[in-house]
Amino acid sequence: MTDAPLPRRRASRQVWLDAAYDLFVAEGIEAVKIMPLAKRLNLTRTGFYWHFKDLSELHDAIVDIWLTRNTGIVLERCAAPAQSLCAGLLNLIDCWIDDDLFDAPLDLAIRNWARSDIRLQLLVDQSDRDRLAAVKGLFERFGKTGDTAHYRALTVILTQTGYYSMRVSEPRLQRAIAGCHYAEIFAGEAPTRAETEAFLSRHR
Repeated sequence: MTDAPLPRRRASRQVWLDAAYDLFVAEGIEAVKIMPLAKRLNLTRTGFYWHFKDLSELHDAIVDIWLTRNTGIVLERCAAPAQSLCAGLLNLIDCWIDDDLFDAPLDLAIRNWARSDIRLQLLVDQSDRDRLAAVKGLFERFGKTGDTAHYRALTVILTQTGYYSMRVSEPRLQRAIAGCHYAEIFAGEAPTRAETEAFLSRHR
């Protein structure tokens, strides 16, 4: 009597989503298709439909990750308690040093995708407005107003966007030391020694 063949495993929704994320960040949205994902996971195509109605729903799930992980963390960090403007800026700069907080490759991939998707571009534009408003709000909490708050906030956002668009790579501690200098430039005042030491200790 021969043994019955083992049933093929059914992957969780998260397994499919993680594989889609990896393909998306590495190769763009054009690569995120059901059959390539199934082949990569050694699963059947029909298994996909246990978790997603269609490919568009999977694409939407990738966008949801981006909104939560990237836009959400910027808003959260800007609203975090801080004793000074520099301390608040260093809270924000944390998420551009720690990959577990802000996913720069995902942000870049989403922006590239949005160039060919009007609906997504509208969402990206709104996200950018929300991020800018949050950073501007941080400056306003500490007495900066009007154009001063707006353009300082815009400088913060564009500095970080430039970093990942140019794919700047440097050791984590070196990036953190640079972050202290950026905080001073953005705020117009230097972080205290205690603020600097607390910030650098988070990235050693």
